[in-house]
Amino acid sequence: MKALKRDIKQPNRPVKVVQFGEGNFLRAFVDWVIQRLNEETDFNGNVAVVQPLPEGMLSKLAEQDGLYHVMLQGISQGELKQESHLIDSLSEFYNPYQDFDAYEHIGTYPELQFVFSNTTEAGITVNENDKMSDQAAVSFPGKLTHLLYRRYQAFDGAKDKGLYIIPCELINHNGQALKEALLKYADLWALGEGYKRWLISANHFCNTLVDRIVPGFPKDNIDAVQKKIGYQDQMVVEGEIFHLWVIEADAEVQTAFPADKIGVNMIYTQDQQPYRNRKVHILNGAHTSMVPVGLLAGISTVQGAVEDQQVGKFIVDAVEQEIIPTLSLPKDELLEFAAEVMDRFRNPFVKHYLSSIALNAFPKYKTRVLPCVKTYFEQQGTLPYRLVLALSAYIHLYNSEIITLKDDAFVIDLLAKAWKADDMQRTAFTVLSCEQIWGEDLSVIDGLLDMVSYQLELIQTNGIAAAIKAPEAVN
Repeated sequence: MKALKRDIKQPNRPVKVVQFGEGNFLRAFVDWVIQRLNEETDFNGNVAVVQPLPEGMLSKLAEQDGLYHVMLQGISQGELKQESHLIDSLSEFYNPYQDFDAYEHIGTYPELQFVFSNTTEAGITVNENDKMSDQAAVSFPGKLTHLLYRRYQAFDGAKDKGLYIIPCELINHNGQALKEALLKYADLWALGEGYKRWLISANHFCNTLVDRIVPGFPKDNIDAVQKKIGYQDQMVVEGEIFHLWVIEADAEVQTAFPADKIGVNMIYTQDQQPYRNRKVHILNGAHTSMVPVGLLAGISTVQGAVEDQQVGKFIVDAVEQEIIPTLSLPKDELLEFAAEVMDRFRNPFVKHYLSSIALNAFPKYKTRVLPCVKTYFEQQGTLPYRLVLALSAYIHLYNSEIITLKDDAFVIDLLAKAWKADDMQRTAFTVLSCEQIWGEDLSVIDGLLDMVSYQLELIQTNGIAAAIKAPEAVN
């Protein structure tokens, strides 16, 4: 079997992208898009990869000259699909902790245009102990400041040498957060008003939303995968077929990075918030809502939940009848997205255990589901029975032995205390009124205490199946 080396494929392209991060998601999503742009348009740009932490996978990637395969698998429009892509767009590799000068020199590349990153939600932070010296800053924004200031100096603050900065960290308004962090470093390091003006006026900071499930390296069947692709690829990465990239940006960014022209599910918009709400409430909200209901029904995986006749119907009805009416995008568009989500949940190549999603259940419910409960109540004057049932099922789940509880100690102790009351009204009140969990007293929402109490009693007496079948409103 052949090794993956540059003698296999040697495209000659300038470096247009500096990428902070070498992990599975960037390689299966951002680099996959760049590869397609190189193959299908005149984009003609390679990627310089920067390892953002002292330890990482950069050396393994460099051993293969940056070559690796993306294996995409899933269900699309009801059909099972599998694709394989050889990525050859990664050409330079930098560990700033080992060779800071070489890393910083990237800023002087005249054809550099883009910065992409995925350094986890905690990556966009300012470390007050970072210095403007000849050593790498601890934080990602600090490292990026080194590179941008070097670029500012190299080109005398030329406005046309600014970059399109497109972070993929999963925080809201990530582009704005990164911009604010960079401005703090400019002040912390006294880089001058000229640099700050250039940073603001010459560079484009884009808020983004990204979505693709990436299981990563297929360790359980790597021999079969390598036999199929015909190479000894130790950096192959698996992902699902579905993908979504929303970039909040002007037309200039869209022209420079025209991924929407090659069939990529890319949305350029002036406001990414409606799309974020769609993803958080339909995808993540459905995930969160199905977990306790599925587990109480004896189901272990996401696929098993959506394919179960009763639980699957519960999930679809919760999304279509109780979540979608609370969102602002056109209904047809929301229903289409919901159908794609159900296909993703059915993906036989991704074994996603409900017990793993149950971690930190109440904070997830607060962020992903509760806003829909409140909006639905404001709009309809009644409570969404299924979304409330998800909360009741969580409360009941924490009194069972179905899963090992992994949550904040305060939450576990509170639920234990709630169930000692041996009175469903009191149990419900203890949970709903806890402002430390919800940031407010939910027990004052008209009818919510009675509905949760009723559902808890129903689950306790007759099981989750009876609760799913119960009337859809209790007032």
